[in-house]
Amino acid sequence: MARILVHATHGPENPTRAALAFLVAKSAADEGHTVNLFLAGDAAQLVRDAVLDNLAGLGTGRLREHFDALVAAGARFYVSGMSAKSRGVTEADIAGKPVEFAPPTVLVRLSLEHDRMFNY
Repeated sequence: MARILVHATHGPENPTRAALAFLVAKSAADEGHTVNLFLAGDAAQLVRDAVLDNLAGLGTGRLREHFDALVAAGARFYVSGMSAKSRGVTEADIAGKPVEFAPPTVLVRLSLEHDRMFNY
């Protein structure tokens, strides 16, 4: 099985693309691959409960369902600290979730550690 990294930069402003990133990650996890996600730019907002509970993409499903399935599969979520800060995403938004704030160097490290990387 492969290690797959999904790098998402689209958030609530493009719900179809945002949900697609999570759907592809979930599909890979369903097939037994190890999956991690790095959320940057507007995608940093995707870890907020209000967004998770209300975002649905056209033909790409509900974000909460994908997120919960990914958590159950052991996926880790890394959120750009700079993107989060500039969008008001705080420690309270990620409390109790397998989510951590990370600098760009972590994205570079993760991209080298994984077999494949998908960008949305």
